[in-house]
Amino acid sequence: MRTLSISLLLLLACNGGDPGDTDASSTSSTTGSTPSTEASTENTTSTTSTTADDPITTTTAAPTTSTTAETTGPVDPTTTTTTDDSTTGEPAEPPGIHYVGRHDDSDPNAIRMSWSGVGALLRFDGTDVHASLDDNGRWFTVVVDGVVQPPLMTQPGAQTYPLAVGLAPGEHTVELYRRTEGSFGVTTVLGFEVTGELLSPPPVTRRIQVIGDSISCGYGNEGVSPCSFSAETENHYLTYGAIAARSVGAELHTVAWSGKGMVNNYGDDVFEPMPQIYDRTIAGDGGTAWDHARWQPDVVVINLGTNDFSTDKDPAEDAFVPAYVAFLTHLRDVYPDAFILPVAPLLWGEEATMVTGYLQSAVDQRHQAGDMDVAFVDINADPNGWGCDGHPSVATHEAMAQNLTDALSLHVGW
Repeated sequence: MRTLSISLLLLLACNGGDPGDTDASSTSSTTGSTPSTEASTENTTSTTSTTADDPITTTTAAPTTSTTAETTGPVDPTTTTTTDDSTTGEPAEPPGIHYVGRHDDSDPNAIRMSWSGVGALLRFDGTDVHASLDDNGRWFTVVVDGVVQPPLMTQPGAQTYPLAVGLAPGEHTVELYRRTEGSFGVTTVLGFEVTGELLSPPPVTRRIQVIGDSISCGYGNEGVSPCSFSAETENHYLTYGAIAARSVGAELHTVAWSGKGMVNNYGDDVFEPMPQIYDRTIAGDGGTAWDHARWQPDVVVINLGTNDFSTDKDPAEDAFVPAYVAFLTHLRDVYPDAFILPVAPLLWGEEATMVTGYLQSAVDQRHQAGDMDVAFVDINADPNGWGCDGHPSVATHEAMAQNLTDALSLHVGW
C-alpha cells in the first residue's frame, strides 16, 4: 500500500510588508516581502496518513504548540485516491500544491518557472502560509481568500516569505502569481509551509492560454505616463488576459515576451520571434521543451503583430501571413480541441486595417484546411490613460478584458 507522508514542523512566524498595490484591500491576513530565513525544527510532530484500509500512525517527538505542514513539491497522484468533484464532475486533485503555468518539476524540491503569471494555488484548513523561493528582485501578486494583498518582491537567494499569517482558523485559499515577465530570469519554488492541513485545491474546469508580447505581459501597466518601464510597474495580474480569465472562471497560462513578434521583433530584430520560443518550459532556456499534453487549453488567444509593424521595415504580406498560418497549424497540432482566437494587435489607422486583413487571410486559410475552430476578433479598446512607454494602462486592459470576455461568450459560450 503506497502512502502519502506529510512532515509537520513548528515554524517561527514573521511579518513584513511593502506598499500595497492600488487594488489591494486590508484583511485579517498579513503579507509582505520581508523574508524569514529561520525555522525551528524542534518540538515537531511527525504524522503519516495512509489509505483508507490502513491505520493512521502518529509519532510525537515532543509536545507542540502549533503544527506546520511542509510541502516541497507536487504530490504524487499515485499516493492517494482522487474523486470526482460533485459540482463540476472534474477529478479532484489530492491534497497538495497546484502549480499554475508552465513549470519544470523534474526536481520536485526545486520547481522552476519564469513565464508571466506562473505561480501556485493552495487550499488549506489552518492559519498561516509561507513560501520558500530562490529568486532575485521579481514581483508577485498574493491573493488570500480572493482578496489581493500588498505585493511581494523577492530578495536574492533562498528565502522564506510570509504569504498569509494569523488568519482565522478554518478553510482558506492562497494564490501566488508572478507579475514579472520571463526575460527577467527564473523563479525556483523550494516549498510551502502551511500551519494546518492541506486540502485538495479547487477544481480547474476552464483553461485559457494567451500568447503575446509586452501588452500581454502587462508592461508598464501600473505606471502613469510619462514614465519608463521598470519591473515594479509590470503587473501581469492586471492584464486583459488575466482579468478576462478570472471573469469566466478559467485558469490562465500566459506565454508572452516583450518585444516579440510573429516574424519581426521590435525594431526589426529577427532573433527568435515568438514561434521560435513558444514551446519552451522556461522562457529564456531553449533546452527546456514543454510537454503540451500536460495542460490542454480550451481557448488559445494570440496577440502578436504590434512589434512586427513597429518600424518602417514591416514584413510583407507574403512573409507575415504564411508565418501566422504555420503557427496556427502548430497550435492545432498540439491543441487539437482548442478554439483559437487571433486578435488584432495594437496598431493605428491604415496599418491596423492592413494587418486586420492579413490576420483574416490567415484564418480563412485555416478554414479552407478544414479547421473551423479559429476566428479573428478585435479586442482593442479606446485608450483610457497610458502606462509606461506608450503601453495600455490598467483601465485600458480592463476594457480590453471586457471585449475578450464578450468574444469568449460569442465563440465558446462562456
